[in-house]
Amino acid sequence: LHLRWFDYWLKGKKNGILEEPPVRIFVMGENRWRTENEWPLARTKYTKYYLHSGGKANSLRGDGLLSPESPRSEPADVYVADPRNPVPTRGGGLCCWPAAVPGGAFDQRAIEERSDVLVYTTPVLDRDVEVTGPITLTLFAATSAVDTDFTAKLVDVHPDGYARNLTDGIIRGRYRESRRKAALLKPGEIYEYTVDLWATSNVFKAGHRIRLDIASSNFPRFDRNPQTGEASGEASRLEPALQRVFHDDLRPSHVVLPVIPR
Repeated sequence: LHLRWFDYWLKGKKNGILEEPPVRIFVMGENRWRTENEWPLARTKYTKYYLHSGGKANSLRGDGLLSPESPRSEPADVYVADPRNPVPTRGGGLCCWPAAVPGGAFDQRAIEERSDVLVYTTPVLDRDVEVTGPITLTLFAATSAVDTDFTAKLVDVHPDGYARNLTDGIIRGRYRESRRKAALLKPGEIYEYTVDLWATSNVFKAGHRIRLDIASSNFPRFDRNPQTGEASGEASRLEPALQRVFHDDLRPSHVVLPVIPR
């Protein structure tokens, strides 16, 4: 591709490279390259997948469920976020420290064993589901702290349980409204957060499951939030916080997946 590009511009070769579709993506799951005419794809069906549980979505052994069906009356999920014992980074879109924190795809089950990670998983898929494009989580949550983080991770669960990370994101509570102006949280108050999980392209094959992991740290990829209201680089102490994630008819936490018809 590079050679054809330089051949056109530097050597004047008419090789048709400018007549090709402008978007080229690698579709995981099927493991093939594909060209498209626009981004995001015009045929995308943005589909809401809602969080569900009986209040015990903690770890992959909990009762968390991910479903297109909207929630009704459900108890909130609760966990303790402790910056002294942050959820560790395991793979992802990392660039610059491979010797210590390698990027890419890794089995997430060791992370999902933690009680401070909420795990929501669909039933086994009876057909292939392609997810290609930007992904956004709407999260209704409360904390006992004046500042905290919420993280989210999209995972492809294989039939043997292998949980492959696809993409992830984070939001810092004090910047929930603006990245330019910080506004601390009121402990106990429920806020609506928008978490950008960036974008991916993956076919969840029949027999697989779609999973969403929610926590309050992804360290050292993202710096720990001391949860005291102090700036992270100036914090003199680290404090645990009690987190509550809501998913009911009034506060329907959900992730929007860009589903591509097949």
